[in-house]
Amino acid sequence: METAKEQMLRGELYDAEDPALAQERKHAKEICWQANQLPPSQADKRHALLRGLFGGTDGAFTILPDFWCDYGWNIRIGKNFYANHGLVILDAAPVTIGNNVFIAPNVGLYTAGHPLDVRRRNQYFEYAKPITIGDNVWIGGGVQVMPGVTIGACSVVAGGSVVVKDVPAGVVVAGNPARVIRTLDATQTSEQAPRRIIL
Repeated sequence: METAKEQMLRGELYDAEDPALAQERKHAKEICWQANQLPPSQADKRHALLRGLFGGTDGAFTILPDFWCDYGWNIRIGKNFYANHGLVILDAAPVTIGNNVFIAPNVGLYTAGHPLDVRRRNQYFEYAKPITIGDNVWIGGGVQVMPGVTIGACSVVAGGSVVVKDVPAGVVVAGNPARVIRTLDATQTSEQAPRRIIL
């Protein structure tokens, strides 16, 4: 008999209250809680706790407390990742973050969704779709990224946006729902250009 976890990883409806999944979430919350309680002087210890929780990291990264996730093992981050306070990642599906991604405070990356059918929703069924963030992306404060979204390389998501569909590479999106408001030129998307980003 297949498990709820197998259904979850295939993007199908699954029982979110499955005991095995609930135990995995409890473990992740414990690690997040420990990391969030550490003083700033113990940033290295916090870093080690999160590195052990994640499914993959590539070099140095910074995630300021508070940080919360559902599982941790479904999160992969690239080089030079920076997340300010208040990042929440609901990682029932894979969350893949590229190199040089900067995230401002109070951002949510939500792979999980619920059925429109109220009967199924009230039985704690949900589904999950992956989120992918390309290299050199900047996500502004208060942004919410919904299930199944891909954000293309070198793009900027303006603060307060709600991203419900894919974002092309090399653009600025804003609003609810987020839409393209500007295309960036080659000098603004080149890694050779100076990067001065205020979070």
